[in-house]
Amino acid sequence: MVTFDIAVVGNGVLGLSAALEVARRDTGLRIAVVGTPHRDRAATPAAGAMLNCFGEVTQYTTRHPAVAARFALARRALDAWPDWLARLADEAREAAGGSALRDSHTPGTFVILSARSGRITDENFEAMRSALVEHGEPHEVADPADIPGLAPCPDARPLRALYLQREGTVDARRVLAALEAAAATRGVQFLPATATALVADNGTVRGVRLDDGRTLQAAQVVLAAGSMSGELAATALPPGAVPPMLHGTGLAVLTHRDTPGGVTHAVRTPNRAATCGLHVLPSPGGHYIGATSVITPRAGAGPELGTAHEMLRAACDQIDQQLSAAQVTAWLCGSRPIPLDCFPLLGPSHSLDGLVFATGTYRDGFHCSPVIARYIADVLLDGSTPPDKDLSWFTPERPPVQTMTVPQALDEAVAHCMDAGYEHDLRIPALLGDTHLADGLRQRAEHLYERLPHPIALQPEIIISQLLLPARSPDETQPLTWLSDYLHAARKHHGCLDQAS
Repeated sequence: MVTFDIAVVGNGVLGLSAALEVARRDTGLRIAVVGTPHRDRAATPAAGAMLNCFGEVTQYTTRHPAVAARFALARRALDAWPDWLARLADEAREAAGGSALRDSHTPGTFVILSARSGRITDENFEAMRSALVEHGEPHEVADPADIPGLAPCPDARPLRALYLQREGTVDARRVLAALEAAAATRGVQFLPATATALVADNGTVRGVRLDDGRTLQAAQVVLAAGSMSGELAATALPPGAVPPMLHGTGLAVLTHRDTPGGVTHAVRTPNRAATCGLHVLPSPGGHYIGATSVITPRAGAGPELGTAHEMLRAACDQIDQQLSAAQVTAWLCGSRPIPLDCFPLLGPSHSLDGLVFATGTYRDGFHCSPVIARYIADVLLDGSTPPDKDLSWFTPERPPVQTMTVPQALDEAVAHCMDAGYEHDLRIPALLGDTHLADGLRQRAEHLYERLPHPIALQPEIIISQLLLPARSPDETQPLTWLSDYLHAARKHHGCLDQAS
């Protein structure tokens, strides 16, 4: 039996940041971070680590208060990053090289509207521009021809571009090393193991069971295990209490180039059809290219070859043709933690005293980590609740947040599918038009919903992932069993699954 005051399950950016923030505030606490050094399939080591707030704005950002709350969280993080990074660099200087961490920060992001895009990309670009103006965020309308290193194919030249002055990129791997070093200097201990279950009795968490047979006893447990958090939560919480966690398996590539050139700042597209934006970022000696995302209910064996091919082709065609001559120095594979409703799970459990969630952040975990770490520290040390409504949307034990009606969700899923097709060279003879294809997609989506016991409005990428699941897992004869079982359990636990207002 190993005893600590606080056990943090997960050694990614959220787990390490939370452990460090708590250790900063109370030097007398015994804090343990559980996680293997190689961080297999974790999201942070594979991340490009863009500081993205306005770069993630879409047409949905202002349509529902939960989406607006996520944007507000990202804005607070954007304000926090300069001081957070400077302090982290100072704390880690002796152990991990603070100057290297400072040097890894490249401010500024160019967002381009590529000619290889569809209607949804256009709408998201315009929503981003409007948000920048509305909130007075420093930015510039850029001439695509003036973006350093941008060299797309002639038929993929950007139509428009914006420069976001306060965003940019930080080296995720250096940040992880600095967080570990800074936490170690404050007495945080690291257990190189994997948590297999939460230990609880009488409505209170007691610790964590490890894969080596030991039990780590702790009065408080922070669940920050990324896409594996759902499986761990299920070992102690009632069925249906927490939205299921899906796995967004992704691939990114680190490259080296022998000749000068390439982009000198983050260059990305807006979020596109059912996925994040294509992006190429400067990295030491070369560039980072990212990223794919395939959403599945269970962890897959690895990234898909087809999505990797499309990502690399798009980067060469739309951002820099010379990337085709770059040398691959590392293939980075990670799994984004994606709750069913695509919103984070943050804060204390209502069913189990002492259990605190810091997970389910989809694409926003790295960017939002300074603010999330401070909130988790508040909960652990003070038992405080959010001072406003923003974070209350993300309470872990909730029915799925629904930001639209079911018919709207179906319409959006079809629109995203069509845009994805056009981005990947779908060509339909003008004589036929695309109505029949859209109708076929709509029928398939409606058939999916007919098999659900309690239809809820899912996000477009979740609907699309379920439409594609049988093709990806032909041995899965009932691909919606997991979702049906969850919806039954959630309705029993929460009483209803009515659309959130």
